[in-house]
Amino acid sequence: MSEQSTKQYLTFMLGDEQYAVNVKNVREILELANITQIPCTYEFMRGVINLRGSVVPVIDMRLKFDMAATEKTIDTCIIVIETKIEDDLIVIGALADSVLEVIDLDQNQIEPPPGIGTKIDINFILGVGKHENEFIIILDMAKVFSEKDISELLKDVNKDLSEQETSPIPELSV
Repeated sequence: MSEQSTKQYLTFMLGDEQYAVNVKNVREILELANITQIPCTYEFMRGVINLRGSVVPVIDMRLKFDMAATEKTIDTCIIVIETKIEDDLIVIGALADSVLEVIDLDQNQIEPPPGIGTKIDINFILGVGKHENEFIIILDMAKVFSEKDISELLKDVNKDLSEQETSPIPELSV
């Protein structure tokens, strides 16, 4: 295994499936905290959190992938992901059912995403890795959200922050 072809991935669960993101995009993992709800946003947008003075939008990955909403458990967490979309560095909190571990995958352990013969856009899947007899869906977080999704999220967050000065936003416990 060569050093260049091996990458580290953070694995996490959404429902019964294992997903992964490149460790270089993970800023930190947080315990589930109160999320401030922002009205009139996408269903998958759970709200925002205050991360050391910065406002970070929190996305329910299960809702984004057309699954049932993430339920609050002892293992539920927020994976803070930093990714470049266009020329902007975006920080997003991704709700996950649980975080598993950091694994090393060699490029030859990753197959391209399967062609499923439908019109579903799977460009956000970098590939399917195999680790210890388990399949892991490897995500490209820069492509999980369309440009339109991100611009709408940032517009909603910024609009809501300017309104927050005049009226308090209720907190949503997830």
